[in-house]
Amino acid sequence: MGFKKTCVLLLILFVLPLFAWIDAEAVPLREGSVCTGEFIPVSTPLTDLGNGEYVRLSTGATGFSGGLYPDGSNARPPGHERAGRAISRQITPLDPSGVPSPDGRIVMLSIGMSNTYMEFRGFALMARADPRLNPAVALVNGAQPGMVATEWVDPEAPSWDNVESLLSSGGLSPLQVQVAWIKLTNIYMAQFPQSTQKLQDDLKVVVRNLKAKYPNVRLAYLSSRTRSYTYWYGLNPEPGAFETGFAVKWLVEAQINGDPELNYHPGNGPVVAPYLSWGPYLWADGLNPRSDGMVWVQEDLVKDCTHPSPKGTQKIGSQLLDFFKNDPTTRSWFVLPYRYYFPVALATGVIDDPPGP
Repeated sequence: MGFKKTCVLLLILFVLPLFAWIDAEAVPLREGSVCTGEFIPVSTPLTDLGNGEYVRLSTGATGFSGGLYPDGSNARPPGHERAGRAISRQITPLDPSGVPSPDGRIVMLSIGMSNTYMEFRGFALMARADPRLNPAVALVNGAQPGMVATEWVDPEAPSWDNVESLLSSGGLSPLQVQVAWIKLTNIYMAQFPQSTQKLQDDLKVVVRNLKAKYPNVRLAYLSSRTRSYTYWYGLNPEPGAFETGFAVKWLVEAQINGDPELNYHPGNGPVVAPYLSWGPYLWADGLNPRSDGMVWVQEDLVKDCTHPSPKGTQKIGSQLLDFFKNDPTTRSWFVLPYRYYFPVALATGVIDDPPGP
């Protein structure tokens, strides 16, 4: 076994249990283990910035505007929305050989680093307790501590090997992977836009690797970093944490604009990537509320002011669950149709509005 694979194995054996403790079901954090970092305003979130200009912390105007999608919008362009809805209707349980089967599975895979691992685990705990979750959906947490974007660029990297092992140990096949949630950053994000463009380039390779390894993956949802309470120095400080949002924004826009290296439609040439979309946007400017009221306070982070606390994990897990239960490109396969859900709701006493069309 090579040195790099040995290191990954050690991470799995000794580091993953540590992160498993810091999640939505963990015991309360010990006194002094919560972030006490200073609050310094960083930026208006992309979702509120719109066509306004991003003014970078300490260095000023950048010439770049916000919004998750082109033209400062937070909504998918109509054509991309229609394509996503059409693809979502093709998601169906597959057997291990990739053939549609009523007894098959819909594997939803996470790709990312430690934050992603912790947040997806919290989300999975909530989703599995939700009576509306489609029982065919298998949630596989492929994110791994330390595995930032550069560690997923090589298709033969240990990060991908570990995902293969997770699938195999769960009795699942690579041909059953149809959906992914991706949240990645890089260690060094000090220069803007150069560091952000490098992350965009790495993400492009990652989504292409995803399609090559899992040919039935159709949908990939991306999120950027949560807010940090460290600035310029640290594990993944501001303003670099905020700026990971531009990498996702530019990547998705490139696919929308027809980049052949991100093509997902067989009518436009070789299919080399899944359909790309924003998942939930997770960044908030600390104590400054977003337009939807979200804040990200020190108690949402552990002592390093970068990784989520149990409170933060629950906050992000709730956003993920809300997104996948309600987005027009996900609810057709993620949740049970209402005709199946209603008897379950009566039996459990959990009754709410049925999912929309």
